[in-house]
Amino acid sequence: MTAGPDSRVRKRSISIRGHRTSFSLEQPFLDELAIIAGLRGMTVAALVAEVDSKRPRETNLSSALRVHVLRWLKAQEPDQG
Repeated sequence: MTAGPDSRVRKRSISIRGHRTSFSLEQPFLDELAIIAGLRGMTVAALVAEVDSKRPRETNLSSALRVHVLRWLKAQEPDQG
């Protein structure tokens, strides 16, 4: 089985609090980050900065962003109770 185009990791660079950093995510995660940012009335860069400020230092930014997207999506699911 070959990986589709959405599974390729894409590297992005942004400035957070005056310093350049980068993260690598698959396109579906980037798309969801853009949706989340739009729904919250903020830029993707601002959302990334927020996630960065709250992540444990031992967690890399890319992983923290994936977990943020996953938690956001799970919180949007109807109660399965």
